[in-house]
Parts: sequence; structure tokens; C-alpha cells
Amino acid sequence: MNGFHVGPLFVHFYALMYIVGISLAVLVGRRRWSAAGGDPAMVEEIALWGVPFGILGGRLYFDLTTPSQIPPHWWGPLAVWDGGLGIWGGVALATAVCVWRLRKAGTSVTGMMDALAPSLLIASGIGRIGNYFNQELFGGPTHLPWALQIAPQFRPPGYLQDTTFHPTFLYELIWDLLLAAVLVWLGHHRKLAPGSLFALYIAGYSTFRMFEESLRVDYSQHFLGLRLNFYVAAALTLGALIWLTLLQRHQHTTPTTTEPQPQPDEAAADEAGLARSSAPAAGHPQN
Repeated sequence: MNGFHVGPLFVHFYALMYIVGISLAVLVGRRRWSAAGGDPAMVEEIALWGVPFGILGGRLYFDLTTPSQIPPHWWGPLAVWDGGLGIWGGVALATAVCVWRLRKAGTSVTGMMDALAPSLLIASGIGRIGNYFNQELFGGPTHLPWALQIAPQFRPPGYLQDTTFHPTFLYELIWDLLLAAVLVWLGHHRKLAPGSLFALYIAGYSTFRMFEESLRVDYSQHFLGLRLNFYVAAALTLGALIWLTLLQRHQHTTPTTTEPQPQPDEAAADEAGLARSSAPAAGHPQN
């Protein structure tokens, strides 16, 4: 069962988990942004812009990369309640819209990115619990103690004889929460260039997705024997690490503000003035 009824309304666990995750992310983001000296209300405004565009971007990514998995109805491309949100598209579109909004408000873009990086991991991690109720995004067959039993109608072709599978969404939940804790620790104990925590979020999450994509057996486009999202994750990991390196290099090479040095003519005039002021006045011999 993937939901419950509240009167005539059917509440999907998948959507409910994302609502819980987003709510926790906003609370954590407000606390972090306020501690950084920002207006916590700005986090809520960013969420009002970022969440709907994130859902739109995530669904567009899913529709474009796995068109054969779109439900065969007129509303199929929009059926997010049945799953099918690509995090790459969601983060990309939400980030673009939020950057525009932050610049318009005169708020530090990199500062907000760093404040929200752990929050984004919390939201995506908690949201993955919804995949359990939908019985989707699991890995290959396994008999480990924590293996997940999948109903026959949700097993992909070629795995109908198997009953238990890797709960890859659980692995991602654990990784997301651990990475969020690491980012918070780094922000308090290491002096990093603005934007570095967000770059580490992209790099860390994408690195894990490369591992996760090697386990998953749900439908995906393949190239050279590897899943499409493996290549996307690899490209984002490399790009984020390059970005992080450039941020740190820029921080170390940016000159610090110093007192202006006098020009040669000014220095000579200063020395002459000092000599005159130190010379003995007439009629007053030095002892």
C-alpha cells in the first residue's frame, strides 16, 4: 500500500515523505542562515520558489530520460505522485531560479548555497523513504539481512524469480544524512571559500550515485553497458571538484587589504619633513 485516505483525498506516502523532508530542510536552513547573519525569512521565500521549480525540473528530467516509463495517460508526464523525479533536473532548475531570486533581493548567493547544502541532503534523503512505499529504485538481488522484499509486479524483467533486493534508497538515505553532518562540521571547523559546501554537496552526492547506479536494476537508458545516470553523476562529480578547486585557489590568491605604500616622491618628502622637525631650534642648544 502506497498511501491512505483522508476522506475523499488519497495521500501518497511518496509525496508525504517529500513534504516531511522539505519541512525539515527549511527548519535547518533557517537556523543555519540565521547563524550566518542572514534573514531566516529568506529561506522560506527561497523554498516557495525552489520547491515547485525543483519538482518541475525533476519531472522534466525523468520524462526526457525515461520516456518509456511515463504512464500511458494524458496526465502521465505530470504524475509525480507515482514516483519519477530526477534529482539532477530538480536541483538544476531550482538552483537557477533561486539564484535569480537571491540576486534580485541582493542576498549572497554563495552564502545561501552553503547554508542550504546540508538541508538539500536532508530533503532528498527523507524523500527516498517514499521509494520504499512505491517499491521502486532498488538494487540487484541479495540475501543480506537488510534485503528488501519486492512484490512480483514491481520486479523488472529478468528478476521475476528473485524475491529480495538491495534497498539502494536506504543506502542513499544513510549517505545523505552522513554527508549533511560532514558539511555542517566542515562549516564550523574549516575555513572554506564561499560556495565550497555546495560544491562538496554536489561532489559527495554524485560520487555516491555512481556507486548506487552500479547496483540499481530498474529501467534506465544504457550506454556502453552503464546507466545514463552513472555518466551524469561522474560528470557532476568532476565538475564540482573542479569548481571547489577554483573556489579555494581564488580565496588563497585574492590579495588582502593593506595600508597603501607611499610613492617614492612622497617618501622623500616625508623624510625631509621628519628631518626638519627633529632639527634643534635656534638658541636652544641640545644637552
